[in-house]
Amino acid sequence: MDYCSYYQACIDRNKTWFFVGCLKSYEHIAFDRTLDAQEGIFEFFVPHDMEPYFVAIMDYFQDQKIVSNVKKLPNRLIEQSV
Repeated sequence: MDYCSYYQACIDRNKTWFFVGCLKSYEHIAFDRTLDAQEGIFEFFVPHDMEPYFVAIMDYFQDQKIVSNVKKLPNRLIEQSV
């Protein structure tokens, strides 16, 4: 089984609705989920073929000061697999 790439990032809490709406307007780029609502931390599961597009989108939102601290991490689903 091929797992998606896994990212985490902080999203400006005042602009979360805008960011999520924009990301969802791109079909199949990433599955996003709130990991910590208080801190504005989201996690993203990104298909390998969509990774260059996802990175470009995240770079844009970092330039706009909506996203910060983008990190590619080991996919937590792989580590939880038995």
